[in-house]
Amino acid sequence: MSFYQMNITRFLTVYVAQGVMCFYFAFLAYKILKRDRKRLNAIFSGFYICNVIALCVNFIYATLTDENIVLAMHSITTFFAFYSPIFILVFELMLLKPEKVITHKKQITILIGYAVVLSFMAIFLLIEDWGVEVGAPNWTPHWMLPFFLYFVLIVSICVVGPSFFISYQIYKKFEDIQLKRKWKYFIFGLGAFYACAYGIFVSNFLDIPLFRTIIGIVDLILIISGAYLMYNGVGRQLE
Repeated sequence: MSFYQMNITRFLTVYVAQGVMCFYFAFLAYKILKRDRKRLNAIFSGFYICNVIALCVNFIYATLTDENIVLAMHSITTFFAFYSPIFILVFELMLLKPEKVITHKKQITILIGYAVVLSFMAIFLLIEDWGVEVGAPNWTPHWMLPFFLYFVLIVSICVVGPSFFISYQIYKKFEDIQLKRKWKYFIFGLGAFYACAYGIFVSNFLDIPLFRTIIGIVDLILIISGAYLMYNGVGRQLE
């Protein structure tokens, strides 16, 4: 499938909708790091940077038809897209606990540990009917049930549940009304991002073209609004 053979729906999804996402995420990461490059800012920007990497890799393999290359690059895209939330979790821990508790060493341990857990996806890819299928005519990734369940469980247990729990703990600590309101923006943005993630999981598992299109449109709205709410709630205040 060449660039010219790509159907219009996939072209709009990959190169237009996701192109807008990629630019917007890169812009927000730049804004955060430009303000200050201290560790807290770097960790928070890691969320946006990982998504930029995932989208850029997706742009490359969207027109390819070699099964091994497509599977490998889809795995890289999937890894970075769903590795990104761990930076939010570490960021929240740094806000909730003093640096003496959440030391730099512990931050690195959490980041590496989650990376190792996500890397276990390779085991599923090596087992027939357990991983991901790609092929003609659309060459869109189709997740098998074990792969789908693995990602739902890992993301839910390792990042979604802990992130919302810690977010609530931080919210309770705030006494200033304005800070509470800003943190609500952050939580709503986080919710939008995770809703987008689960939409991708289901879309890749069901592999229904119409459903993919609908999810693509909904996810564009969710991820743009979510990224903005998270930045507006926290990113602007990172000094």
